[in-house]
Amino acid sequence: MSKTLIRGAKVLGGEPQDVLIDGTVVEAVGTNLSAEGAEVVEADGRVLLPGLVDLHTHLREPGREDSETVLTGTRAAASGGYTNVFAMANTFPVADTAGVVEQVWRLGQESGYCDVQPIGAVTVGLEGAKLAELGAMHESAAGVTVFSDDGKCVHDAVIMRRALEYVKAFNGVVAQHAQEPRLTEGAQMNEGVVSAELGLGGWPAVAEESVIARDVLLAEHVGSRVHICHLSTAGSVEIVRWAKSRGIDVTAEVTPHHLLLTDELVRSYNPVYKVNPPLRTERDVMALREALADGTIDIVATDHAPHPHEDKDCEWAAAAMGMVGLETALSVVQETMVDTGLLDWAGVADRMSFKPAKIGQATGHGRPVSAGEPANLTLVDAAYRGQVDPAGFASRSRNTPYEGRELPGRVTHTWLRGKATLVDGKLT
Repeated sequence: MSKTLIRGAKVLGGEPQDVLIDGTVVEAVGTNLSAEGAEVVEADGRVLLPGLVDLHTHLREPGREDSETVLTGTRAAASGGYTNVFAMANTFPVADTAGVVEQVWRLGQESGYCDVQPIGAVTVGLEGAKLAELGAMHESAAGVTVFSDDGKCVHDAVIMRRALEYVKAFNGVVAQHAQEPRLTEGAQMNEGVVSAELGLGGWPAVAEESVIARDVLLAEHVGSRVHICHLSTAGSVEIVRWAKSRGIDVTAEVTPHHLLLTDELVRSYNPVYKVNPPLRTERDVMALREALADGTIDIVATDHAPHPHEDKDCEWAAAAMGMVGLETALSVVQETMVDTGLLDWAGVADRMSFKPAKIGQATGHGRPVSAGEPANLTLVDAAYRGQVDPAGFASRSRNTPYEGRELPGRVTHTWLRGKATLVDGKLT
């Protein structure tokens, strides 16, 4: 069994320590460690975190391999410091049966760069009319515990209630894309001053907030778990905060782009800024940051949404919604949360590893950096600062809103169960 000695790393941003990996596990954490024959990585004060976990990734396979594959998506994940990702169900065919989720799971096993946990669809074909095979997907080799129609809202209250009741039997969770469809017909961006000036159809905050309010009440009534995908408004924060104060079992995520970017960028009409839910106002951004800091929002999830060039390099109205995010997420979180003093690195580990792993029941991930734990780790050069160049992305797609933007931090190493998947910023 191979050994790796990481020397002088700031574990969760603390004082420099040495970390010894033996095979697939962490053997020891301390000072002045040594191991004969071990490969030595000089951390030089870089930050060592548990491997990141993304509860919201689009890997596109099967069906849209022109955008991404499980292999290219997991390579992008490893480049961004992730060791486990949850793959959304809006593939072609939809991941609404045991057969499809097992296919995605096996492709993840074969990739070797990152563990992949499929998310099962809530309804057949994402059509919102009939529950999918939730039990069969859970009992499959993939062991699905998270279900979502992401990309579409489970808008029927009866269907949502039934889904919450069904997953309660095995402590599963329904992850809701909160978007009332009747309120967002023809929506192109956030409804507000900018949309009025540009003449673009507005996506009102109430379309998100009303669904969240309904679903936390349903979760309370049923006694089940509900997770809110890509929460984006100040009003949504207040609803989740109220629900948690009542003891409702609700968790919520925020994307990196909703922590940094605002609807003012849409004035450029550059479709790279077109996303669902849309970029909101500066007030919303500040509320989201504060909520992530105080724990009202539980986790950061990328909503990595790759698209081929032709689907984004077109007029605004025809462009697909979505942004890639796996390879820039940690940098954006450092920019918005760490460098602003809202979170320390231990807080980043909590929001980007510990809690998402707990919500998704990701065995072996989101564990402390301590002896006996799986060696799923990421090393970050927090002092680095440089421009984002999508030409160097491992993802098959390049639809990033950060091209040419200077961001802090760079993942230099990632280990999956002790095996290096990224070394000195290069995939192995």
